Amino acid sequence: MTLTPLILLVCSNIFMTIAWYGHLKFTDARLWIVILASWGIALVEYCFAVPANRIGYLHGWTAGQLKITQEIVTLVVFALFAVFVLGEHLGWRHLGAFACMVGAACFMFVGKS
Repeated sequence: MTLTPLILLVCSNIFMTIAWYGHLKFTDARLWIVILASWGIALVEYCFAVPANRIGYLHGWTAGQLKITQEIVTLVVFALFAVFVLGEHLGWRHLGAFACMVGAACFMFVGKS
């Protein structure tokens, strides 16, 4: 199984997290400017997400495996962003939610050769 989809999904989620949550650092900016900036950043995100899913699917990943992998990557990227950019603290609930997602991923990949 190639790691290319995973690497592309990480890149995709970095851009999407910035698009969705980066504006929280700039609450004085006008909303319409934030929306336009977020759309511009999201366009870059799509340039990584679409190839990630296409390449993964062509290398034998199922749509379900791609989706659950994307969700786990999203949680990891968001957790790092929340801590290092927004200055938030993570607790036991975050760890529990992450463990559940990893468990879900395991179910999606069980029996897949």
